[in-house]
Amino acid sequence: MSRARQLYHQECEDGVNGQIGMELGAMYAYMAMATYFDRDDVALPNIAGFFKDSAEEEKGHAEKLMEYQNKRGGHVKLCAIAAPAKTEFASALEAFEAALQLEKDVNASLLKLHGTSDGHQDYQMSDFIEGEYLKEQVDAIKQLSGYVAQLKMVGPGLGVYQFEKTFK
Repeated sequence: MSRARQLYHQECEDGVNGQIGMELGAMYAYMAMATYFDRDDVALPNIAGFFKDSAEEEKGHAEKLMEYQNKRGGHVKLCAIAAPAKTEFASALEAFEAALQLEKDVNASLLKLHGTSDGHQDYQMSDFIEGEYLKEQVDAIKQLSGYVAQLKMVGPGLGVYQFEKTFK
């Protein structure tokens, strides 16, 4: 047993491992989106870049959780990561709606993990989740909601092309 472990409930450790899997799954989904929009028959490189950056961010979240797990004396247990449910998209709007749902799912998982830590009076873990993840999730959901609204306004075809050209 780790000498660093103190007041770290097994359910919290398991929850962190689950969240690591969730973040890596989100990374996979964003990589699928990035590679789709980077294809020569889709050719929306700014959108591809956005999703590639999003994948890197999710990978960073997983790595931060792994570091936290070790710091608390837990054991990182990586699980198999399923292939993304979708790798082809009918439109940019469909992809951004999928990304929005993905961020909501990740946020719900983080809130559940926060509830677990609160339930075990692990206030340090609750503080970690609040300080490192929750605000960022709310910001990402707001940002993606705005992109979905904009894509609905501009419509398909030329509208998506214009959105792509101004998208950063």
